[in-house]
This record gives sequence, structure tokens and C-alpha cells, in this order.
Amino acid sequence: MELRHTMKGRRAVTALAITAGLLLTVAGCGGGGDGGKSGKSSSASASARSSGDGKAKASSAPSSDQALAQVKSNGITLTVTSAERDQGGFVTVSGSVTNGTSGLWVGAEWIGDETELKKNGGSLAGASLVDEKGKKKYLILRDTEGRCLCTKFQGGVSQGATVDWFAQFPAPPAGTTSLQFQVPTMPPASIELTDGE
Repeated sequence: MELRHTMKGRRAVTALAITAGLLLTVAGCGGGGDGGKSGKSSSASASARSSGDGKAKASSAPSSDQALAQVKSNGITLTVTSAERDQGGFVTVSGSVTNGTSGLWVGAEWIGDETELKKNGGSLAGASLVDEKGKKKYLILRDTEGRCLCTKFQGGVSQGATVDWFAQFPAPPAGTTSLQFQVPTMPPASIELTDGE
């Protein structure tokens, strides 16, 4: 009888030791690996961001030396960090938006006036690129169902939060490098195009 109780006790201690070991292993694997020392955040390519569920991803605000342009209006700060001409004949503009208002910001005023784009909800659907020298305006690209090739701010942006965004446009002629990035309710932002890889 005593042997049976001893075996049960050993099994219980063994099970407890294995469980504790597994918990420590899982806890050790949960960190970012850099101990919080790196202030840099990695950014996904525009195609990876556009193929997801459309939800805005939180990010740390870019430093001013990384920004191509930054404009502010009504408590919202729009930062442009990249404007690349891609080989496929389009331009991808990306950056971040920071909500400095006193509540949730949904981007409803940025959807644009076109009927086809109204179903995009809070998004960058109303954005455009303007070539002042060539006197041309480039509207946001969209798929066959009328969805913009841009970030949709599903669920909104919380007060004080910063999220990444992107928007794609037809590429201007090869000699055009200076453009104005325009979003409804925001001042125009002067940007310089670079050639993508």
C-alpha cells in the first residue's frame, strides 16, 4: 500500500516539474529578443500591407529626419516617409498618421467624393498626387470591385496612437519627380519620388 502512495507522489512531483519547465520555456520565448534596446520598427512592403485584412497597424512615430513631408490639421499629423516609383507602372506612397485629437479618429473625411470610393469607409481613398508642372492629377488606384489600393482605418485610430498607411497611384512620366500629395482636409505635402527596386 505504501509503495502505491509513493508512486503517486512521485508522478505528481514529476508532472509539476514538467509543467513548471514548460511555463518557463514559454515565458522565455515571449520577448522581442532585443530587450527593448532597439528603437527601430521594421516596416512591411506595400504589397504585404495591401494583401492583409486592411487593418491599420500601430507603429512608433518616425523621426523627422526620416520624413519626406509632414502636415497637420485638426489634431491629425500625416507623415510621408516613402514615395517610390515601382516597376509595375505605379507609385506607392507610405508613412504614418498620428491621432492628436481628444477621441477616436476614423478617417471618414479622407474617403473622397467619388461614388465608387464611398464604400471604402475611413481610408485614404480620397488621396491624390498632383504634378503642378505637368498640370496633371493622379487619383488613387482601385481594384475591379472599387476598393482603393490604400490603407483602410478599420476600427479607427485611438487617441494618441500612430498607425502606418500606404496609397498607390498611377506613375507619372519618368522625368517627373516632384509631386504634391493631397488628402482631403489636410494641407498638400510636397514629396520627391524615388525609384523602387
